[in-house]
Amino acid sequence: MIKNFVLDTNVLLHDPNALFKFQDNRVIIPITVIEELDHFKKDLNMLGRNARTVSKYVDRLRESGNLAEGVPLEQGGLLRVAFGSEGASLLPPELKGQLEDNQILGVALSARGRESDVPVVVVSKDTNLRIKADALGITAEDYESDRVDIEELYRGFREIPAGKEFIDAFYHAAECAPPAGAEDLYPNEYVIFRDAASQASALGRADGARKRIRLLPAMKEDVWGVRPRNKEQHFALDILLDDSVKLVTLAGKAGTGKTLLAIAAGLRKTSDEEAYQRMLVSRPVLPMGKDLGFLPGDVEEKLKPWMQPIFDNVEYLFGFNRKKRQGGVRGYQELMNLGILEIEPLTYIRGRSIPNQFIVVDEAQNLSPHEVKTILTRAGENSKVVLTGDPYQIDNPFVDSASNGLSYTVEKFKGEAISGHVLLAKGERSPLAELAANIL
Repeated sequence: MIKNFVLDTNVLLHDPNALFKFQDNRVIIPITVIEELDHFKKDLNMLGRNARTVSKYVDRLRESGNLAEGVPLEQGGLLRVAFGSEGASLLPPELKGQLEDNQILGVALSARGRESDVPVVVVSKDTNLRIKADALGITAEDYESDRVDIEELYRGFREIPAGKEFIDAFYHAAECAPPAGAEDLYPNEYVIFRDAASQASALGRADGARKRIRLLPAMKEDVWGVRPRNKEQHFALDILLDDSVKLVTLAGKAGTGKTLLAIAAGLRKTSDEEAYQRMLVSRPVLPMGKDLGFLPGDVEEKLKPWMQPIFDNVEYLFGFNRKKRQGGVRGYQELMNLGILEIEPLTYIRGRSIPNQFIVVDEAQNLSPHEVKTILTRAGENSKVVLTGDPYQIDNPFVDSASNGLSYTVEKFKGEAISGHVLLAKGERSPLAELAANIL
């Protein structure tokens, strides 16, 4: 059945291509949404870029017909720009006025009044608008084109029951064919074979090209003083140190070691093995709580408060490594002076080509899917990208645990041979941090 979809501004700011993702249905843009986009269009950030993109799309469609009557879309649907004056009289007294949300509801009521046999759906990422629409008897939905079921997010590993004989043979041969029930393993997915009776276990990793499971050897050497404390950290270090895997995503709650493992692996690959020219570290500039305002100094001084968690991890690693490295390097500042470590704000990454670098993007859960795409398309020849973050700790008001760039990337890349993912579950920062992450 054909439906009328009334779009909120936040949907178009989140995904400018949302106009074309409703198949052969009718898309209605309230005029107040056009006005709100006009307010955003001059912003020098991703929201401004998205607002300008939507305006260009609508202006291009205007050449195909009258927007008030409806312009045909390639998918067979129709796009219309509508006023809410007809439906304003249908709003209850509590919702009257010039509030943008109420005008969007007025457009929805007007559309329902014009065609009572055509269902009307308000699409918004604003929870309160969806509640008000539902109270008016209008169907309301979140925009779910790029949403991932966070409770079913790919973990990057699975446990498979196995007998003691099978585990012994796996250790002896160092590989095996996927057993029954595990034929659907993704490339680079990790496997825990466990015998319930003897508690014997073995760790393996799926080889997508050969359709085999390779034994994961014990990690005998530390990585810049870091040794895995649990099986998930073992998986993470293994995939981080594999140069054939060009994209690694690490997700997990606070204190699980995501950033520390990524930094340690990056230092091993750049400073010790020289497999990459340098390690480039970046993170979104988003405050938790009220911002402090403008910071004095040059770019490096302005970035220092935002990048301090990265510096803390590097200094923590240097605490494990009193041996002289790179002619006596003792801290992150000397690494930066030698060109081994570079700090880059994501603000200036568009248009760059970054070859032969180990790229770590921390707090990636605060990025939108489009921003992650922008970052990944910057990776040049022989570069590796590591995205770390906690999908449940989000400071960006325009994404949530199911629509952020980290979750989206995990789901989209889980079947690709050049990518790997590990969900870290056990906190190792301190007993207090682990307890706080679990009970608060």
